[in-house]
Amino acid sequence: MSMSDQKNVKPKKPVWREWLDAGVFAIVAATLIRTFFFEAYTIPTGSMEGTMLVNDYLFVSKLAYGPRIPMTPLAVPLVHNTMPVVGGKSYTEAVEWKYHRIPGFGHVERNDVVVFNYPCGDTVMAEQPENDYYQACRSAGRDRINKSFTIITRPVDKKENYIKRCIGLPGDVLEIKNARVYINGQPNVLFPHSKLNYIVRTNGRAPALDDDMELVQPLGNGIYMYNLANDQVEIAKKSQNVVSVELSLMSANGTLIPAGVAPSDPAEWVFPLDTANYKWNRDNFGPLTIPKEGVTVSLTPQNIALYRRIIRNYEGNTLDEQNGKFIINGKEATTYTFKMDYYWMMGDNRHNSLDSRYWGFVPIDHVVGKAWFVWFSGTFRDIRWKRMLRGIHSLEE
Repeated sequence: MSMSDQKNVKPKKPVWREWLDAGVFAIVAATLIRTFFFEAYTIPTGSMEGTMLVNDYLFVSKLAYGPRIPMTPLAVPLVHNTMPVVGGKSYTEAVEWKYHRIPGFGHVERNDVVVFNYPCGDTVMAEQPENDYYQACRSAGRDRINKSFTIITRPVDKKENYIKRCIGLPGDVLEIKNARVYINGQPNVLFPHSKLNYIVRTNGRAPALDDDMELVQPLGNGIYMYNLANDQVEIAKKSQNVVSVELSLMSANGTLIPAGVAPSDPAEWVFPLDTANYKWNRDNFGPLTIPKEGVTVSLTPQNIALYRRIIRNYEGNTLDEQNGKFIINGKEATTYTFKMDYYWMMGDNRHNSLDSRYWGFVPIDHVVGKAWFVWFSGTFRDIRWKRMLRGIHSLEE
């Protein structure tokens, strides 16, 4: 080999360098896929039962509605908002970008199962991030909560991810009557696996219901509360020892809350958390028009509770309220024009779901993607084979 040939021969990379290059490439590729194509998600709670079950592992399509450009780009790759093992934030807010979304294959449609950033997750109790800070403040008082916990704030794309069904689109009029959802005056689709609590009355003997029918609690005198899917109700009515099966409109503490009455317990108040002007509860709610980009509404002391969080938190304005008047960005205003579209999200397990009934609208900039299909379900000791590699729509049937 000549001297010139020897000079052109590149030295072989050490093994550690090859592994490093391969690792960097894998992280970059995985980050791009997670950001712009699809992301893995795990169902953590039973709020979407029985369509989605706890420990369903699914892929969420970013292309369905268009991938969202990261708003806090300086972050540890493949980590959402908290560092594993050591804890602490996995991102820095030194650089923040405005909301932008690349066009996708479509838009959010009614009854889509959607993953989104939890709207009220901007403020979090570090020691109990799974609990709603604002609800805790209503129950125990803001001063007490602020003294008892470390309070942190999060940007939009680093709020916790939630999964619910999109019940209402921008411009829709939503109403709930005796736990039944109506959109623009028409009853919404009843999915066979959606659940509600029912009062099961018996002849004094224990009801002979199937094992997959969930007993919530015995109420005494041969009466029980069960959490039943829509396709289980008729089966329960025909079961041995059962006299009747009726929808339960009881609150969590067992009291009946009829239409036109707001719960007395602040922990059970529903959006917009103004019990003086809105006598709504989880089963009788509305009518309420969902905000739509470009639509203008009048502002009054009676309806400001509906729009206060939109104006301040979601659309970044200053809002002062003085003697029944509204000062937006330093100017008196009697109307407001929405800058974004908003959606109404609810869980399929209606009596066991923290959803839009409690915290209101979901802005479009919070939408992450559309639930696509389940790739694994259960645990490695108890695999639910029938749910694996099934699309979300097939699980709804």
